[in-house]
Amino acid sequence: MISEQRIFQAYYTKSEPIVSYMVDLLDLNGTETIFEPCAGDGVFLDSILSKYETVKVDAFELNLSAYNKLKNKYSDLENVSIKQTDTLTDLDLEFLCSMGGKYDAVIANPPYGAWRNTEDKASLKRRFNGFYAKESYSLFLYRSIEALNEGGKLVFIIPDTYLNLNMHKDIRKYILTNTKIKEISLFPSSYFPGVNFGYANLSIIALEKCSNYSSNLNNSFNIYKGFKSVEELGKNELQHLTKLNFKQENVLNNDGHIFLTSKNQNVSDTIRKAKLTIGDICDCATGFYSGNDKDRLKVLSKSIRNSKRYEEVDKTKITYDCSSRPLNGIETEKVYVPIVKGGNVKYFKADNWFMEWSKEIVDFYKKDKKARYQNSSYYFRKGIAVPMVSSSSITGAIIENRLFDQSIVGIFPKNEELIYYLLAFFNSPTCNKLIRTINPSTNNSSNYIKKIPFLEPTPEQERIITENIKQIIEQVKLSGNYDSDLENENNKLINELYGF
Repeated sequence: MISEQRIFQAYYTKSEPIVSYMVDLLDLNGTETIFEPCAGDGVFLDSILSKYETVKVDAFELNLSAYNKLKNKYSDLENVSIKQTDTLTDLDLEFLCSMGGKYDAVIANPPYGAWRNTEDKASLKRRFNGFYAKESYSLFLYRSIEALNEGGKLVFIIPDTYLNLNMHKDIRKYILTNTKIKEISLFPSSYFPGVNFGYANLSIIALEKCSNYSSNLNNSFNIYKGFKSVEELGKNELQHLTKLNFKQENVLNNDGHIFLTSKNQNVSDTIRKAKLTIGDICDCATGFYSGNDKDRLKVLSKSIRNSKRYEEVDKTKITYDCSSRPLNGIETEKVYVPIVKGGNVKYFKADNWFMEWSKEIVDFYKKDKKARYQNSSYYFRKGIAVPMVSSSSITGAIIENRLFDQSIVGIFPKNEELIYYLLAFFNSPTCNKLIRTINPSTNNSSNYIKKIPFLEPTPEQERIITENIKQIIEQVKLSGNYDSDLENENNKLINELYGF
């Protein structure tokens, strides 16, 4: 049974500073027709109606319980219309949008990730021109912009993921070409009281619908970040705030139309002007999954972190030498091969995990619907393992004669001589700044890693870094530690190369 909370994802806006800031951004005069696509408990309507009694309001609410409360709450107001409906599928609204919209203003805190079954998602994808249908807030944003008349204003509070994630590329393009962004404020979700969204950061976006394409591209706007408290929202002249100015045409021309919100302009410029990227000089691939790790994955010792669910491997059945790259499995009794898993470890990961790899079981992996025998041409090759999920910093560890699992992005330089330089790069603060600007979340999928700019080191830089990395790897293999001076020298050289 799907819970009502998961279906509606209705997080009501209980913060007075957030509500006041958002209403102020609409810049109302009291004559407008306003649309609230997911009215909730009416917090935005209350704030607007307390200041502008004569506005006309159309409010939609899907949740029957919330709808009934709203209907009762505004029963005496002829200028407030409440409708129990799904904004994303309401046919009257869809027709209105097809005619060019009718509203002067839209304000909302839309559902984030509201649950839909597979059939509904497919229908929404068709209805919304192929936009990403698993994240409801972007569809609400698209539909609400459509519902505005020319020059109409919109203010939404939504997760900041639409600024960077690949899945939201289409909604970014739509916003940049069909509206003029007025301003965006970024702040932690902790400012939203009493709720854990599953999103680290939220944003408030204010925009104006405009059909003039060239005027939209010429429009400039500011993104504000660095607020110290929720009460600072809207106080954009505070000296400690970071204010980033963008022209919409420049954002549109970025790869994937991403918003580059780094404080360091050099970082954004490097990404935007990159002639070569990691994707140009490396193959990037996601690794293997057995379909049933509980039975097929073994651990060297129960002292290994996160090993509680797994059995210890029979050490007499381990094959450490996989230089022959046994892609079709092993025909001897030594049927367990080392595999690199996720976890943020720099430079070298010890052989602590082993995958069953007999010929019979590999034949099974290739056919099993749950298993992922994917990108097998990279199995047992020399490369760099970058965990898909990192903590505060991206990390990389060497892969050689080993499998790597699906929690890893394997990076395989087309010129293998670059592997030690790139290993230093993927463990450097410079690389972390780049990936966190391309994608501020901790998800390091191959699509984002491919976008990281590559600047070719000088022969001397490459020589020094390669020698240092070889020493670091040997030290880690021997003792588990390494000389931080070697790492610092590498980071300094990479910093000098990139300029940050």
